[in-house]
Amino acid sequence: MPHVVTQACCGDASCVYACPVNCIHPTPDEPDFGIAEMLYIDPSTCVDCGACVTACPVGAISPGHRIPETQKRFADVNAGHYSEPAADAVRFPVDALWRKPLAPIDKPRLRDRLPDPLRIAIVGSGPSAMYAADELLKNPQVRVTMYERLSEPFGLARFGVAPDHQSTRSVVNLFNTIARSPHLEILLNVEVGRDVTLDELREQYHAVLWAGGAPTDRPLAIPGVELPGVQSATSVVGWYNGHPDFVDAGPELDSERAVVIGNGNVALDVARILTADPNRLATTDISFEALAALRDSSIREIVVVGRRGPEHAAFTLPELIGLADGPARVWVDPADLEHLDDTVVHERENAEKVLLLRELAARPVPEEPYLRLAFHLTPECVLGDGRAEGVRFRRTGTEEFVDLAAGLVFTAIGYRGRPIPGLPFDDARGTVANIAGRVVNDQHPVPGLYVTGWIKRGPTGFIGTNKTDSRETVENLLADAEAGLFAEAAALAR
Repeated sequence: MPHVVTQACCGDASCVYACPVNCIHPTPDEPDFGIAEMLYIDPSTCVDCGACVTACPVGAISPGHRIPETQKRFADVNAGHYSEPAADAVRFPVDALWRKPLAPIDKPRLRDRLPDPLRIAIVGSGPSAMYAADELLKNPQVRVTMYERLSEPFGLARFGVAPDHQSTRSVVNLFNTIARSPHLEILLNVEVGRDVTLDELREQYHAVLWAGGAPTDRPLAIPGVELPGVQSATSVVGWYNGHPDFVDAGPELDSERAVVIGNGNVALDVARILTADPNRLATTDISFEALAALRDSSIREIVVVGRRGPEHAAFTLPELIGLADGPARVWVDPADLEHLDDTVVHERENAEKVLLLRELAARPVPEEPYLRLAFHLTPECVLGDGRAEGVRFRRTGTEEFVDLAAGLVFTAIGYRGRPIPGLPFDDARGTVANIAGRVVNDQHPVPGLYVTGWIKRGPTGFIGTNKTDSRETVENLLADAEAGLFAEAAALAR
């Protein structure tokens, strides 16, 4: 029986190169690899050898006959990726490009013109930082020092993934392997800008690679967001994950209904955790304070609201499958699934999402507490006198208003980078100004300064997206090192 990919992937691509029959796509040399929600195994060519299972660093692949009931749907998702389009065109056709022979795995090019040693400072220790370190350390001349302001490394892989998503958190095992390199030093509890300056790093290292992420929330600019009872979903994630910045961010769970504005994966995580059975969460590494608060929670319903229709939903298909087939209690109002944009629905992942949402809408309203996915609602203002009491929405594209009573409102409309002293900031994009990872000032590269991750490209993609992103930055950094540009950088820093 063929093997099955059962979750969003880490971007390592080890499984792709381990497969002897080229049945896992997209591959790193195919156009969708950097943006794909997950990889897919073609059941018609899989020979059930198990090489991919051994290669996968995050346990995302299982033999088809061994996947649990909660993941059975992934077998159809994998197969559907390769199926011919049905009569109603809800399946995405397989491009002939995806059938081409797989290029041999890239081996690190011998770089004999690098300084030896080549000293690199990386600011941050999240996924983009760890992937960048992994790429750099393929070269024996490189020595990497990583600066992390928290007491634990790995950033969002540790503090941003929901505690009941242990399979996603297993990417930490890969990062632990990278961290064991004798040429990598991780300095914890060291904040650049407080304990050491960027200028000091530029004096001590050939190059500085900033991988500090996008640490602030994108603001929701509507009246009433300043009321007590309104907070960012990000702060809730940090609270239940024990992030030291959010130990006091626990919401008052004394209301029967909460609203989450935004419907990306973070929004679903928050709604799922706040309506979960605390006894089930007790087996995870959720913070003790959060678990105690959830045991006393009064929440009976959380409404996750999207401005556009379900075919435009920001959450990923793997996340929706985990929600629908897992222990969460979830429902969709059938009325929200009317008037869909057929052009968008016919794209592969969107078609799968809509089919699954229709299945959820056909289920009875679940027992409380439960979460409801709502669509076509644009927030106008938070209602309340002294505290949040609800949200006024406008039905998107109309002049009809809908008031939804709620004592808690969580905003989850994305992240945003913040300016970094000493680095040119692109305020429109919320990123450090850069070209392919090289920091630029007025479109001119600044020698010795680089960025990767969300602070480079904006808050898009998944954990695995950082693999491709970091490789691009590192390739440019090493090319500059070979070209002798870092001596100039050191002179500029002085």
